[in-house]
Amino acid sequence: MAHIIPKSPQNANHTPRKRFGQNFLHDTNVIAQIVSSIRLMRDDNLLEIGPGLGALTEPLLAEVDGMTVIELDRDLASALKINIGANSHPDFTIINDNAMEVDYRNLAQQVGKGAFRVVGNLPYNISTPILFRLLEFSDVIKDMHFMLQKEVVERITAEPATKEYGRLSVIMQYHCQSEYLLTVPKGAFNPPPKVTSAVFRLIPYDTKPITAKDEHVFAIVVREVFNHRRKTLRAIFKNNALLPSLDETAFEQVGINPQARPETLSVADFVALADLVVDKQGKS
Repeated sequence: MAHIIPKSPQNANHTPRKRFGQNFLHDTNVIAQIVSSIRLMRDDNLLEIGPGLGALTEPLLAEVDGMTVIELDRDLASALKINIGANSHPDFTIINDNAMEVDYRNLAQQVGKGAFRVVGNLPYNISTPILFRLLEFSDVIKDMHFMLQKEVVERITAEPATKEYGRLSVIMQYHCQSEYLLTVPKGAFNPPPKVTSAVFRLIPYDTKPITAKDEHVFAIVVREVFNHRRKTLRAIFKNNALLPSLDETAFEQVGINPQARPETLSVADFVALADLVVDKQGKS
C-alpha cells in the first residue's frame, strides 16, 4: 500500500514556496493509483523530478531496486536525505539541482542502467518548458509519467478537431505517444491548488511514424499556424513574415484544403506543410 513519509522535524513545518510552485500530494489513494498506472519493474531506471516531501517517492522506491530524484529546494533535498537516505537504501540518489539545467544524457551515463523512466508532479508554472527540455533527451528516456494541470494534459493528449487541440498537442504527439491516465482532485494536495490536476503518459518514439525534413522548421510552422488559429490556412500562409506564401497547387500537392483551420489538421498534415515550406525555401 502506498504510504507517506512520516512528518519529522525536517519536513513537518516546511512552508510550500510559491516561487517553486509547491503543492504537495498527500492523498494515499491517488498515490496508489499513480504508482499502479506506471507499471514498474524491479530493474527500471527510475527518475523522479520534484519529489517534494517524498509522498510519491517512497511508494515508487518500494517498487524498484533504486532511483534518482532531482529536487531544486535545498531544504526538501536535505529532508529526503534524512528521511529516506537514513534508511540506508543501497541505491537512492538525490540531486539538488534545477531540472531545467540537468544534462539527462550525461546523468544516464553516470547511473548506467539504461533509459530513464521519468516521473514527476511538475510545478504548473514551468511544466511546459520542462517537457520540451526532456524531449531533447528522448534517446535516454523510455517513458514519462507526469501530473500537471488538467487542462494542459487535455491539450497534450487532444485529438484534431477539438477545442483543446493546439501547438502542444502537435509537438508532443509528433515526438511521443500520449495517454491520459487519471484525474486528480484539488483536495489531494496541500495546499490545494486552484485547478484540477491529471496524470498522463508520454512514450518517446524510437522511430517516429512520420519525420519532418527539418524539425526546426516544423516547430516554427506549428507555432505560427496556431498563433492564428481562427484564420484559414490560405490566409495564414499569405500574410505571415515567417512563412512563405503557398498557392492552391501547393496545398493540393499534399491533399490539404487551403480553407481548413489549424485545429482540423493532423500531425501528419503539419509535417507535410513544414516539408512544403522547406522545399519552397530551398528553391528560393
